[in-house]
Formats: sequence, structure tokens, C-alpha cells
Amino acid sequence: MTLFEKIIAREIPAKIVHEDEKCIAIHDIQPEAPVHILVIPKKAIPRVGAAELEDQSLLGHLLLTAANVARQLDLNAGYRLVINNGPHGGESVPHLHIHLLGGRQLRWPSG
Repeated sequence: MTLFEKIIAREIPAKIVHEDEKCIAIHDIQPEAPVHILVIPKKAIPRVGAAELEDQSLLGHLLLTAANVARQLDLNAGYRLVINNGPHGGESVPHLHIHLLGGRQLRWPSG
């Protein structure tokens, strides 16, 4: 069971900013920006590269949820969405999630 599955099951506490039947959005415990939220599907998909055609609607839901959370957090000046895939992509938890970063000017390239 991954860290995120334990958070979804309420075995590990988290600061939740959004939850619905398909996903949960929480504050990252090691923020990389003033606002750093993780949008996590409740369905355990290891990474975006492992998603299947049946996950298409869920993936869209995650993106729309991230945009809604950004609006709720007043990130009107802009924000960044990041999905890490695999060890070289920066993946640290093998459970698909979207990083929502904002609250300051973000630089590019990021990494």
C-alpha cells in the first residue's frame, strides 16, 4: 500500500483541500512553492505512463480538479501543473498524482 493509499484510507493524516468520489487534493509536506498541492486519484495507478484508455475520464477529472483548486486558492496570476513519471522524471511515490505549484513567479526550465 502506497503512502497516498494510506492517506486516502485516513491511516495517515493530511491537510485536505478537496475530496470527491474520484480524487483527493492535499498540501504537500515538502512544498517547493508557497502553494504546493497534490491532486491524487483514489484509483491506484502507478504513474501516468501506466494509465490505460479506461482511465481517460479520470485523468481529465484530475486536471479539472487541479484548476478548480487553483481558483479556490486564488492563484489568478498563474500556476504550474507537474506529473512525474518514473525515477528519472522525479517520481518518488508510485501512485499517479499532479503537483499544483503557485504563489510565486515560477522559473523555466524547472529541472
